[in-house]
Amino acid sequence: MPDALDATPYDALLLLSFGGPEGPDDVVPFLENVTRGRGIPKERLKEVGRHYFLFGGVSPINDQNRDLLAALHKDFAEHGLDLPVHWGNRNWAPYLTDTLRELVADGRRRVLVLATSAYASYSGCRQYRENLADALATLQAEGLDLPRIDKLRHYFNHPGFVEPMIDGVLESLADLPEDVRDGAHIAFTTHSIPTSAADTSGPVPAHGEGGAYVEQHLDVAQLIADAVRERTGVDHPWRLVYQSRSGAPHIPWLEPDICDHLEEQHAAGVPAVVMAPIGFVSDHMEVRYDLDTEATAKAAELGLPVRRSATVGADPRFAAAIRELILERAAAESGRAVTPCALGALGASHDVCPVGCCPARAPKPAAAGADSPYA
Repeated sequence: MPDALDATPYDALLLLSFGGPEGPDDVVPFLENVTRGRGIPKERLKEVGRHYFLFGGVSPINDQNRDLLAALHKDFAEHGLDLPVHWGNRNWAPYLTDTLRELVADGRRRVLVLATSAYASYSGCRQYRENLADALATLQAEGLDLPRIDKLRHYFNHPGFVEPMIDGVLESLADLPEDVRDGAHIAFTTHSIPTSAADTSGPVPAHGEGGAYVEQHLDVAQLIADAVRERTGVDHPWRLVYQSRSGAPHIPWLEPDICDHLEEQHAAGVPAVVMAPIGFVSDHMEVRYDLDTEATAKAAELGLPVRRSATVGADPRFAAAIRELILERAAAESGRAVTPCALGALGASHDVCPVGCCPARAPKPAAAGADSPYA
C-alpha cells in the first residue's frame, strides 16, 4: 500500500455538475429546472428538448459523471488518499442540496468542490457558486450546522487536463485520410457565451479584470497546437470557435459558430478539419449533438472530411490531476509551501474567487469565494 496522503483540513470532495435527464419523461422537468424563473412555456421546452429526444431522452452527462467518480475512487485508493467523494447536480438528481444534506449528516465539516467546468465565466464558475449558496441557505433554514465549502481552482491548464486532449487531437489527425492529413485545420471549440459575460470573466494576470474565458481557451489551444507540431512536425493552422449558442438573437455572443466556420474553411480550400472540444470536460449533449450530429452533418453536406477529437472524460490522468489539485489546495490551506502545477502562459488560477468575479446581471450570494456569506 502507498503511504497515506493527507487532505487535511478537507474531509470530503463534492463533484458538482450540471445534471441531465435519464429518460423521455425527465426531459421537460429537467428543462424546467434549468430555466426556472424565466417563464418559458412547457410547449416551448418540448421544442428545446428535441435534441434530448433524439437520444432517447437521455443525456450522457450523468453516466459520464459516474465514470469520473469511479476513476477518482480508483486513483485515490491506489495512491492512499482517504477522502470520500460525493456527487451533486445543479438541475437533476442527485440534487446538490440533497447531497450537501447527506454530507452534514455524515459529519463533514470542510468540503472541497470539483465543478465539471474548467474555465472562468459566470455559467462555468459563479453560477455554480450561487447554487452552492442557495443550497446552504436551505440547510441553514432547516437548522443544520453548515460545513465550510471551498472550490478547486480552474484546471484548464493542468497537465492532466491538457495532455489527454493533445492525444485526442493526434488520434483524430491520424484517422484522417493521408492525402488531407497534413493540411488539416484544427477548430478548437467551446460553448459560446454572451460577449458581455466574456468581457467580465476573470481576472487574468496581465489582462486586467476581465476576458479570462477567451484568454484561457486561447492558452489551451496554443498548448495543444504546439504539442501537435512538436510531435508530428506539421504546423496545423487553428482557430478558437464557438457552439451551442442559446441566447436571444439581438444579444451579441462569441463567434464564429462552428458550422459557419466549417463553411468558411471549405470555401478557403481547407482539405479537412479536426474539431477539438477543449471547452468541455466530457462528451455531454453539446458535444454529442452540436458537434457529432449537427456540425458533422454540415461537413458531410460540404464534402469536407472532419474528425472530432476526444474530451478528457474519466481519463486516469484527469483523475490524477484532481488528486494533485486537492493536495495542492490542502497544503495551501494548512500553511504548507506548495508550487501550483500549470502549463502555458497564464499560470495557475486563483484558489479563491475574488469579490465580484464573473458577475451576474442581477447580483446573488455566491459561496466558496471571497464574497461568500458562508465563510
